[in-house]
Amino acid sequence: MSFSDEELQEMAVKEETTFWGYLGCELVELTDEQAEIRLVIKDHHLNGIGIVHGGVISSLLDNAMGIISAAARKGVPLVTSNMNVHFVAPLTGPIAIAIGRVMHASNKTLTCYAEVRNEEGQACALATGTFRVLRK
Repeated sequence: MSFSDEELQEMAVKEETTFWGYLGCELVELTDEQAEIRLVIKDHHLNGIGIVHGGVISSLLDNAMGIISAAARKGVPLVTSNMNVHFVAPLTGPIAIAIGRVMHASNKTLTCYAEVRNEEGQACALATGTFRVLRK
């Protein structure tokens, strides 16, 4: 089941004033299988040597996994409890694409995988993460 354009727009509006919006993230696609995020790379995303800062890349990975986790749990609040990141190549502009997938889910946790690629499809970073369901 894919989410409608209206549902994606509603999610985007809710996140606009958060760190997500500050970074400039855009939710491109959300299905039962994956979440895809796009970021147009700007100067403020770069580090001192002109490549995308590792913190920006880590945020993209965390967001992609967090969104697919939230979709899998139909909006039940979750938090990242662990994330392992591997930077495999420098990321330069103009576009970064992050894709997150759920690998395993139990009642209390979800284990996810995400990757960030450049516009040409080259892998720049990958991560695994564990997300814990918050108690109400």
